[in-house]
Amino acid sequence: MKKELEEKLANLPSAPGVYLMKDVRGQVLYVGKARDLKKRVSSYFSSTGQNDLKTNLLIEKTDHFDTILTHTEKEALILESNLIKRHHPRYNVILKDDKRYPCLRLDMKSPYPNLTIARKIKRDGALYFGPYPSAGAVRETLKWIHSTFKIRKCKSSTVRPRQRPCLNYQMGLCLGPCSRPIPPEIYQAVVEEVIMFLKGRAPELIKNVKKQMESAAAQEDFEAAAGHRDRLFAIERTLEKQVATTTDFKDRDVLGMARQGSAALMMVLFIRGGFLLGNRPFYLSETVVSDAEMMTSFVKQYYKEAPFIPEEVLLPTPPEDQALLEEWLSDLKAERVRILMPQRGEKASLVRMADQNAAKALKEELDAAAAKQALLDRVQRRLALERRPERIECFDLSNIAGTEGVGSMVVFERARPARAAYRKYRIKSAPGRDDYAMLSEVLARRYKKVGALRGVGPGPYGPEAGHRLPDLLMVDGGKGQLNVAVAVLKGLRLYSSFDLIGIAKKDPERGETEDKIYKPGRKNPVNLKKEPEVLLFLQRIRDEAHRSVITYHRKRRLMTSRRSVLEEIPGIGERRRTGLLKHFGSLKRIKAASVEELAAVPGMTRQAAKAVFEGLK
Repeated sequence: MKKELEEKLANLPSAPGVYLMKDVRGQVLYVGKARDLKKRVSSYFSSTGQNDLKTNLLIEKTDHFDTILTHTEKEALILESNLIKRHHPRYNVILKDDKRYPCLRLDMKSPYPNLTIARKIKRDGALYFGPYPSAGAVRETLKWIHSTFKIRKCKSSTVRPRQRPCLNYQMGLCLGPCSRPIPPEIYQAVVEEVIMFLKGRAPELIKNVKKQMESAAAQEDFEAAAGHRDRLFAIERTLEKQVATTTDFKDRDVLGMARQGSAALMMVLFIRGGFLLGNRPFYLSETVVSDAEMMTSFVKQYYKEAPFIPEEVLLPTPPEDQALLEEWLSDLKAERVRILMPQRGEKASLVRMADQNAAKALKEELDAAAAKQALLDRVQRRLALERRPERIECFDLSNIAGTEGVGSMVVFERARPARAAYRKYRIKSAPGRDDYAMLSEVLARRYKKVGALRGVGPGPYGPEAGHRLPDLLMVDGGKGQLNVAVAVLKGLRLYSSFDLIGIAKKDPERGETEDKIYKPGRKNPVNLKKEPEVLLFLQRIRDEAHRSVITYHRKRRLMTSRRSVLEEIPGIGERRRTGLLKHFGSLKRIKAASVEELAAVPGMTRQAAKAVFEGLK
């Protein structure tokens, strides 16, 4: 052990806090918390040979460590979670969710809230319900709610006044707060029923609806009673489709775990009111920690961002610091939360069910990953690439009559779309009708900072800056586009840094039956007739790049057309145009607005509103 480490260990206080293990470059390898920093950190260096695999690997690469003192162990736990999220240490369990599972969002700040679909949960005071396993599932739920409860269906965040009620009101599917003076408490009663249903309180909701039906019948309001009856039947039919798991009707999450080699998967079953509503898997590609540490890390990271914390969390294995975790979860929920490891009965059966679902999902994940790796191996072999194309970047361009030229880069990592790495480019200097010049500009803008690392001009480099090199670069086009890419990369001294191909569409008039793949220095395209899966994969990437650039181009054209119409109106500058479009959402809605509605937009005056109203007639 280094003398500096010995001295630092000797001076550590016996107090709660957080420690950060770092390598020679200062990179954070591991973040941990301790009730007694001196005892905990010293344990890493006292008996390295007897430690588990993770600890041995960690100590081998650790050059030094830092500590942060806290007043209590609970503060240390919270700080540890924040530091893990900030640094993403190599030897911590990092909770990554590849999919943005959809949720239903209800903004309770509005007197007349509506349900919307959201993929990102924010701490904005709104209620979130879910997550749902697919977009189809959440849309089906939303469709059922809209047909059963008289909550408003319009997508605007606030109620926009209308002179006449919409079709939903006329069909008896909405209370019509946009055109009728509906007291907020009447509307909130409907909202409470929706919340009750989404929280899994269907049995309780059925009792309430029955009371409303009986009360309406007693008052001889048979039309209202019939409406309550229809709603009651709809809720009961939905309840019949749900799977009852417990008889105590409690809310609980059940966690399952499966491991195979360094891969692991955590599964969460959502049980609300005694009914199983759904599940959500979390795949961990590499982890060498113990089951207890993995369970602890998962609970801390998942429930820190979870939209709902149940009164019970069932685990298959005891976590570290169970009492502290229970106290922390209780603080987050502002109610008592219990962590249990049941050994018998229906709760133990639920844990076994979660484990079985985790094992099944892990097998499917590993099988899919193996199939994708095999596909990448075939791509490398058939195209004679220098390296396996783990990261592929593909570029496409779009313009109309030389105007609004744009480019798009899509990224596939391990044969999957990495949408967070996609980039869009608005052509700045290249002529709009010159595809070669446009491609040259886009490629230069993408890779010039990478070239700076090789001594070509100024600019930062690093994965955190988004300048990571691909293994394979694809351009949409034939030999011309490929030659442009070669010239750009040679100019940046990056030509030999990764592989490069061009993909061109088939020409039926020449008798071509499939798209063509070109490589630099090769006259004829690569023959992929014996490897159709390889061609289909490359076509999928090209089509995704085409979809991305067309979507961006349409957006640019729409923005231009909106602004061009408003720009012709005297007195309507950039700020007012932006305010109008942001408030109404579309030019069509601006045209349909009255002078009073236009004048109510921040920054508008009645004179300016009148000019817009008359200018858009």
